[in-house]
Amino acid sequence: MEHLKVKSFGPIEEADVHFGDLTLLVGPQASGKSIFIQLLKLLVDKFNIRKNLEQYNYIWGKDTEKILDLYFGEGMSKIWKDNAKIQLDGKIIDKSFILPKSGRSGGNSEETLFYIPAQRILSVSDGRPKSFMEFDSSTPYVLRQFSETLRLMLQNGMGKSESIFPIRNRLKEPLRTSFNDSIFHDGKVVMDDRTGQRKLRMEVEGMSVPFITWSAGQKEFMPLLLGFYWLSPPSRVQRKDDFKYVVIEEPEMGLHPQAIKSVILQIIDLISRDYKVIVSTHSPVLLEFVWAFNLLQKSNVKDDALFDLFEIPKNSGTKGLFEGLLSKKINTFYFDRKNEKVIVKDISLLDAGSDDEAISGWGGLSSFAGKAVDVVSKYHIDE
Repeated sequence: MEHLKVKSFGPIEEADVHFGDLTLLVGPQASGKSIFIQLLKLLVDKFNIRKNLEQYNYIWGKDTEKILDLYFGEGMSKIWKDNAKIQLDGKIIDKSFILPKSGRSGGNSEETLFYIPAQRILSVSDGRPKSFMEFDSSTPYVLRQFSETLRLMLQNGMGKSESIFPIRNRLKEPLRTSFNDSIFHDGKVVMDDRTGQRKLRMEVEGMSVPFITWSAGQKEFMPLLLGFYWLSPPSRVQRKDDFKYVVIEEPEMGLHPQAIKSVILQIIDLISRDYKVIVSTHSPVLLEFVWAFNLLQKSNVKDDALFDLFEIPKNSGTKGLFEGLLSKKINTFYFDRKNEKVIVKDISLLDAGSDDEAISGWGGLSSFAGKAVDVVSKYHIDE
């Protein structure tokens, strides 16, 4: 999977996206970013999605509208318009591709793209991951499957330990330290069954605090952390099963910029594990990282610069953290919504001097800062 072209799909009039080792998607709300990457998931994992839905007694059938509603959520089938044109790696795909082919057995049902959705907090809203069937048919497939994955991981894949964070054999030590310093502040996250159900609690300063009373950022981060656990096996195996791609929607939700920097470190670790990572974001912090990365890459510097950028000491425990990163490819695309239509633009240069406002303004994420400077300069405001 290298290249997806889309025309007339949902609000997207035209998109031509080449995926890098890391691909960022930026743009305002309701500009089609989620629809675009949910479509990508459907294109690459159709057989796995069908198998899972049939496992839960949903009928895949031969009605494309019903299938699309099952996947995107009730009432969403009309996003695949009659004049839609879709190409994945040069192969033209029409709506009939989702239908079962008579006389043929199912294709490869292994899942290759792991999807961490923006609504992930709903998966643990009461302190425990919900099962697939606890959601109704209005819920997009990607959220239901993400929640079910977390449920099974906590049920079967965490061993006998009640501790969820920190865990010595989960995540690299610099990443655990960064998450502790920026998010948990020496709080210990555990699974506790005092209510009759195993639920997340935090032990901090002599208290045992239920999930509902955590800070907004801690609650938003928890399902993201569990997704990172799932993608980072506690062994010498680099990647999880047959997965090649990871989608993370809005990893910055609820987080302070310092915590967002910690999340970027974890994304870098996923890239080092040879995942291709796709991130949709509204955070200028991620774009600031990519802007700095572009300049450092052009300057042919050593990875010492990255240690300085993230304020991490280079020692025996951290020396491999950024190994090979500056040889990777990062692409950035802007979902530009105008007059109810979205045109997706390649803004990977992030050049503040560009005549193209989409590139110079980083898809709108730096535009207010630039406007503030202009206004201060215009009115000659002194301190």
